[in-house]
Amino acid sequence: MLTAAVVGTGFIGPVHAEALKRAGVAVRGILGSSPEKSQAAAQALRLPVAYDSYEALLADSQVHAVHITTPNKDHLDMTRRALQAGKHVICEKPLAMTSAETAELVRLAHAHPHLVTAVNYNIRFYPLIHHARDLVRSGEIGEVFAIRGGYIQDWLLFDTDWNWRLVPSEGGSLRAIGDIGTHWMDLTSFVSGLKIESLLADLATFIPRRKKPRQAVATFKGKEQSGPVEYDLVDIQTEDWGSVLFRYDGGARGSMNVSQVSAGRKNLLSFELSGSKASLAWNSENPNELWLGYRDRPNGLVIKDPSLMSDAARGITSQPGGHAEGFPDTFKQLYRLVYGYIEAGDYSAPRPFPTFEDGHDELILCEAIAASHAEQRWITVK
Repeated sequence: MLTAAVVGTGFIGPVHAEALKRAGVAVRGILGSSPEKSQAAAQALRLPVAYDSYEALLADSQVHAVHITTPNKDHLDMTRRALQAGKHVICEKPLAMTSAETAELVRLAHAHPHLVTAVNYNIRFYPLIHHARDLVRSGEIGEVFAIRGGYIQDWLLFDTDWNWRLVPSEGGSLRAIGDIGTHWMDLTSFVSGLKIESLLADLATFIPRRKKPRQAVATFKGKEQSGPVEYDLVDIQTEDWGSVLFRYDGGARGSMNVSQVSAGRKNLLSFELSGSKASLAWNSENPNELWLGYRDRPNGLVIKDPSLMSDAARGITSQPGGHAEGFPDTFKQLYRLVYGYIEAGDYSAPRPFPTFEDGHDELILCEAIAASHAEQRWITVK
């Protein structure tokens, strides 16, 4: 039986652990930034092992795969060491801090062809995303000539909001683009089949100084923080907001807006594809509905129902029509494919999940966006 271990006890680490269990994968244990955090997370998630160190996790012969959900700065070293230890790796996005680092990880992945190397672009695995992709592939939308949308949140709206992603040495030089913009770019390329050839970016930091609490606070903490909090004023070097124009192969155009300071928007990813025959639109706040637009007949709404969707969409659907599937289910469906691939044992077969190559592509795009903003001009994507 395949067994996984999770590194990281913040917001997303427990999401991985719970989804793995729902996908039928045994979770051996979890590692936090301290033995105390490991113990607390293992107890909360009812896991057998709370690891004291990464070395102990990698030395555990019962662990076949490692899920890395730590700050971005740790991804390169932890992934490298896991592959050298013979473990499969599922890494959170972005895959690493720079394209030089992701290029090294791609080389390492190729050097270990019998190990799975996946990036956690989970949003691909809403059922209607696969259905939308199949509509484009079938020609029902026609030739896609425009893509618009974005990803907006409000969890960093106040100057008292704090997270490690605000620190370039922890999360990288791009924040809103690197954290959520990469999801949008990956998703829209996955659905449309188009690759970005050049781009023009405009970024902004609307909160140039923040109050960093002297004690730890949780991501997406809401209003539960109680008692007095002591702060240090910190200058912010990463962007709160960004807007990017794209030119795709074949001549299509696109536009993306990302924000982590848009009040009331908790986690809204949206996109609309315009084609020569029809349009389609989807958003993550209503993930079980796919809008179809037509010029010469009434518009339509596809409701998530396995009996009415494409084969690929049906393959990542667990509930019947009328039973909603949401954010946690995307992780489960991704891990079903990853671990099913491992169990099948044919590592020459196409990988039906995001790979390290996909993660590398996103870092190349991020660096092009940073260069475009700095130079205030169109940048060709290498």
